[in-house]
Amino acid sequence: MKGKVFLVGAGPGDVGLLTLKGKEVLEHAEVVVYDSLVGEGIFQFVPQEAEFIDVGKRAGNHKMAQNEINQLLLEKALGGKYVVRLKGGDPFMFGRGGEELELLAANNVPFEVVPGVTSPLAVPAYSGIPATHRDFSSSVHIFTGHRKRGEALQFDFEAMVRIGGTLVFLMGVSSLAEICRGLLAAGMEPQMPAAILQQGTCAAQKKLISSLADMEKEAQRQGVQTPAILVVGEVCALGNQFAWYEQLPLFGRKILVTRPRERSKMLADRLRSLGAEVLEVPAIRTERIAENCRLWQELENLFAYQYLVFTSPAGVKTFFEELRGRGKDIRSLGMAQIAAIGMGTAKEVEALGLRCAWMPEIYDGQHLGILLGEICKAGDKILIPRAAQGSRQLIQEIEKRVSVEITDLPIYHTVYEEFPEVGDIRGQLERAEIHMAVFTSASTVRGFAKAAAGMDLGQVQAVCIGAQTEAAAKKMGMKTVTAKAATIDSLIEACMAAATDIL
Repeated sequence: MKGKVFLVGAGPGDVGLLTLKGKEVLEHAEVVVYDSLVGEGIFQFVPQEAEFIDVGKRAGNHKMAQNEINQLLLEKALGGKYVVRLKGGDPFMFGRGGEELELLAANNVPFEVVPGVTSPLAVPAYSGIPATHRDFSSSVHIFTGHRKRGEALQFDFEAMVRIGGTLVFLMGVSSLAEICRGLLAAGMEPQMPAAILQQGTCAAQKKLISSLADMEKEAQRQGVQTPAILVVGEVCALGNQFAWYEQLPLFGRKILVTRPRERSKMLADRLRSLGAEVLEVPAIRTERIAENCRLWQELENLFAYQYLVFTSPAGVKTFFEELRGRGKDIRSLGMAQIAAIGMGTAKEVEALGLRCAWMPEIYDGQHLGILLGEICKAGDKILIPRAAQGSRQLIQEIEKRVSVEITDLPIYHTVYEEFPEVGDIRGQLERAEIHMAVFTSASTVRGFAKAAAGMDLGQVQAVCIGAQTEAAAKKMGMKTVTAKAATIDSLIEACMAAATDIL
């Protein structure tokens, strides 16, 4: 049985520029064949069990020849796989997508093309440069500056000068001198504005605006590197006036979010809206304890408890899934009052149509224990369904204050995750390309440290949600900034504070 190949444009780097259809296709991928210029955040949409094949190309460094890539796609599809060929930008914009489809078409392999946001339009836009503007340019022309080794550029520079408009050269850094000199020799005004845009739409985005005559010298002085595009035209003069991305408060910061995958979206989206490039790299995941006879017994005895205490959203989710799985509903809770460790856990409770009666002002186990110790009466029964590795501090604080019967009930395990095989997270940390890591629990710190085993964590800037998380990060040798309150808003404020010390 034949599979199918999807040629998907990943956009220029910012994960928010991936199309909805591109995301939908990635979510069903069995094999992903990807290029170097694909934004790292996009891989979060791919199932973890998928096969990842890096065929990335950089100038002078091809991991796999084009004919080998074509054959690979054919072989995987003939093996019945759902294959995604993931390419930076748009697959038909100098992406050799047409070449890859020829072999598939010749062998009657079904395929689809998912266009992507293309870099010659998006990268200038992120740099405040409109491709067209009624007062300056009514056309845009896109060229590739790439050439075979040892060959000269095959450009008609005189035609470029005559046609006017905005000229965009992809992969033009290595040919920058020839392009600038060719345009000048063909009669273009030496003072024509030009811009080199490096790693556009990402945290490492850089912009150099100069006159065409000075561009070669300025690019050398500032050490421009690939990937970058060259834009030539009057519209480049608007780049500083219209700069918007660079004005966002977290622009230039790459932030690693370590929350479990199912809980990272809100935080990641908020950080991206402030200009950060965000990598969602879960440090932990939760696994329900299978065949949990103790839990099943307690579900039959819930009427006996005066308090039901949750210490995490995962605990709420797991507990009520088990309750429903045993054929019961919220009526089984009887008169038990519900307490939650913090706002995130309380929201998970309230989403079920239940009311959270108690929550400490400081969202941690110590203060939840203090609160319960003050409100409980002697002889009350308390059920705490939580992680098997739960801290004893919660129970100790209760028992200091009142004589109660506590059932500490493990219902899930916390499992530490490894770094993903794509994205070179370890290498980016070692090269200080990731500016901060955000931790929402001590367990995410421990999971991160385990994945980073053998690394010096002394240069990691940890942004922590609370005192216990901060203590865990400091124990690992990290630099820390801690949120004033255990909320997403306060955590983002801490990221903003950390950002002022980074660049």
